[in-house]
Amino acid sequence: MMQTNATGTIYIVDDDEDFRDSMQWLLESASHEVISFPSAQAFLDNFNGQIGCMLLDVRMPEINGLALQQIMQDRGIEMPIIVISGHGDIPMAVSAMKHGALDFIEKPFDDEVLLRLVDKALGHADTMRKDQQEVNEILGYHDSLSRREKEVMNLVVAGKANREIAEDLGISPKTVEVHRARVMSKMHAGSLPVLVQQAARIAEAG
Repeated sequence: MMQTNATGTIYIVDDDEDFRDSMQWLLESASHEVISFPSAQAFLDNFNGQIGCMLLDVRMPEINGLALQQIMQDRGIEMPIIVISGHGDIPMAVSAMKHGALDFIEKPFDDEVLLRLVDKALGHADTMRKDQQEVNEILGYHDSLSRREKEVMNLVVAGKANREIAEDLGISPKTVEVHRARVMSKMHAGSLPVLVQQAARIAEAG
């Protein structure tokens, strides 16, 4: 059996107990941490925020896979999702892909194919975690700026020269230079392009 390198929790959400058990056995035998749920509501009630990926059955009673996907988006629960579809569920699986699912796999499927998809999904989850850590760092840097420094930063990334910023804020160009240097230092930005990228990520996070 293929041994995978990616780490993270795999959440199985499927109302078929036999299928959940067989999937859990397969994934745990490949050294993965697995938590399974018999329904979408059970997942929502017990999700602990751990980074990972999800194997999601599209056709379930009460809250189906597509509805759970939407609820997760609404609640800001971000993780790569592999949709599991039975015969006749392909249109639902395709719809799930359009709404952000990473991939889908049709029952019955080859174990090695599933393990490769899970490895890919956990790799995506790791990238998402690193991106979030970077955003949190940038937000922390930005929070350390004074009100005036934030004003200067906004005008700098808008492409304004020091003299224009001085006129806009009613301060001297020399004072703008001081604020600008503090902004670059506090934001740990080695260049103006880096500062512009940071400002874009702050805007996306807001």
